[in-house]
Amino acid sequence: MPAASLSSLEALGDQFALNAATERKRMLVIVNPYATTVSDRLRNLVVYALQGRYEVDAVDTKARDHATELTREAAGEGYDVVVAFGGDGTVNEAANGLRGSKTPLTCLPGGSTNVYARMLGIPNDIVDATEHLLRIADDWQPREVRMARVNERRFLFSSGLGLDASVVARVDAHPHLKARFGPYYFAYCGFGEFLGKYVARPPQLETVTDGGAPLPGVTVLVQKGDPYTYFRRIPIHAAHGATLAEPTLAGIVLRSTRPTVMPGILYRLFSARAQLERHRQVDGFAGVDEVVVRSVDGRPVPLHVDGDYIGDVTEAAYAVDEAPLYVVS
Repeated sequence: MPAASLSSLEALGDQFALNAATERKRMLVIVNPYATTVSDRLRNLVVYALQGRYEVDAVDTKARDHATELTREAAGEGYDVVVAFGGDGTVNEAANGLRGSKTPLTCLPGGSTNVYARMLGIPNDIVDATEHLLRIADDWQPREVRMARVNERRFLFSSGLGLDASVVARVDAHPHLKARFGPYYFAYCGFGEFLGKYVARPPQLETVTDGGAPLPGVTVLVQKGDPYTYFRRIPIHAAHGATLAEPTLAGIVLRSTRPTVMPGILYRLFSARAQLERHRQVDGFAGVDEVVVRSVDGRPVPLHVDGDYIGDVTEAAYAVDEAPLYVVS
């Protein structure tokens, strides 16, 4: 990060401390020290700046699911807000610990994509995001959202089976390349997975929404919010009709990954106007309560949630989480 940006963080805390309200909210900042853009110096400067408006404690995560334990403890100890400072995986873990409590979650961008932070309206630049959190201390309006779940694993905004999840699995296997090349490495892995597996022998899936007729396909995307993800600054829209607050799901079923089909699919994913659901090889759904995806031939298929590969499955059962999650942004 440029030295000028780091200096800006130092100045932020002093600026807001001069006009600080008498009563400060207790804030726990949960930091993933291995996230793409996080460093010790940045962590310390962010904490210093936030102290201009909050009573701040900060703790680093040590292992997978540690953020869930920390946020669960924070809710029990009466913190007013928990900040997840890392990528979408860190935010997912933090949300799992806070669901069902009154302690709200917010985010600081520390990953390569930071989808959920952007969905909440938090800037993707760390200096701007820190200033944003300082300002909301004077306009405190927590709101209720809902998570979704698949096979009892909860997620915040998106999940996929098939080609999308195969790409995520391949990217996650090389975290140093993911950190160095970001979305371009995703694109590289996407072409590799498509040409290596999905041209010759794609998986055969069937998707049932709310007990309806099965929809055949080779890849399924399920959303709890929109957009599905980002490519740098470009939002990638798959399904329409998914919101963070509504207790329903939306998604798309891609029927084919033939080479003649994929250019049109990619165009619609990146287009601000053309909708993916209107492609002749896509079935869309929205406003549904339950989605069940099965492997027709019994072949295990990769599954991801919020951009994290979580294994191969032969069936994925989706629903909206029954417990609320509070966010503030």
